[in-house]
Amino acid sequence: MGELVRLEKHDGIGTIRLDRPPMNALNTQVQEEIRAAALEATADDTVRAVVVYGGEKVFAAGADIKEMATMSYVDMAARAADLSAALGAVARIPKPVVAAITGYALGGGCELALACDWRVVADDAKLGQPEIKLGIIPGAGGTQRLARLVGPARAKDIVLSGRMVDADEALRIGLADRVVPAADVYAEAIALVRPYANGPAQAIRAAKQAIDGGLDMDLNSGLAWESQLFAALFATDDRGEGMAAFVEKRKPDFSGR
Repeated sequence: MGELVRLEKHDGIGTIRLDRPPMNALNTQVQEEIRAAALEATADDTVRAVVVYGGEKVFAAGADIKEMATMSYVDMAARAADLSAALGAVARIPKPVVAAITGYALGGGCELALACDWRVVADDAKLGQPEIKLGIIPGAGGTQRLARLVGPARAKDIVLSGRMVDADEALRIGLADRVVPAADVYAEAIALVRPYANGPAQAIRAAKQAIDGGLDMDLNSGLAWESQLFAALFATDDRGEGMAAFVEKRKPDFSGR
């Protein structure tokens, strides 16, 4: 368990909890502990879904600018790939992942949220990619995942202006999936992924792989990828249980295998 990021597990749901007051700034230590927590959540078969949460006051307000301010090109060239890989480890968790966003999700914090499958956002939260105001650009997925999520024109507006996006706009453009009062954010995130805790884990993994992998392919390649994953599920126990339950008109009891 990390000092600033920990993976808490309860009833099949893992919570990757950021805990670096006051703003959960993503310094090198937090970055590497996020990576470690994501890898642990991936490897632990008892974890069937994941919530990424920064606490009641803030999700993550960005990178640690004080740490970055003295870095040279050589320094950042060495670190940038590691930062992207740390958030990429979250994106590659083969289980449903939701960001529970309170307060601010800015810069690297917004990029962390973008690495999740869904975003539950407090009604008073602010999201954005303000890096342009520092003379740089997002470096851990902000130009790529944001454009894929909300479209290139909206992504350019957000990234080039560096402005903050409120919860209502985030919901309207697809940056947020649910908006609730701040006090309800974590509970709503748990409720969103709760149905997956007892679901067919191998089929859920395959569905994520099909969708995420297919986005990087042309249509014909994506269809072939989907077909391959579809056929492979016929080797799983859950496929047999799911079809037997359908024929027998009962609720399936999935084992995750």
